[in-house]
Amino acid sequence: MEWRELEKMTVLKLREEALKFPEIEAVHGKNKEQLMDEMARILGIEKPHMRFAEKVVHTKSDLKHKIQELKAERERLLQAHDHKKLHEVRRQMHELKHTIRRIEAKAAHG
Repeated sequence: MEWRELEKMTVLKLREEALKFPEIEAVHGKNKEQLMDEMARILGIEKPHMRFAEKVVHTKSDLKHKIQELKAERERLLQAHDHKKLHEVRRQMHELKHTIRRIEAKAAHG
């Protein structure tokens, strides 16, 4: 079995396969990525190193802390009159705020 085959399996199939291995505990409490990692570890499958394989998942509070840091940076740049960097910082803040809104929308819809 290869990593690709694990990826193609549904969560239900992965759970079914994982139940065959007594080393894997709490099979039904794990999500697909966790099950794939456990199965790969037991079967000795090498996880491919892809640049964009894992999505970076942030929590809302992490993003808000980052925005606070950027606000401090923005104030410093305003004092220094560095308009090029100021533009970049404002764009980053804008992106983070939209990411927070996306997280909130996803949570509201289920």
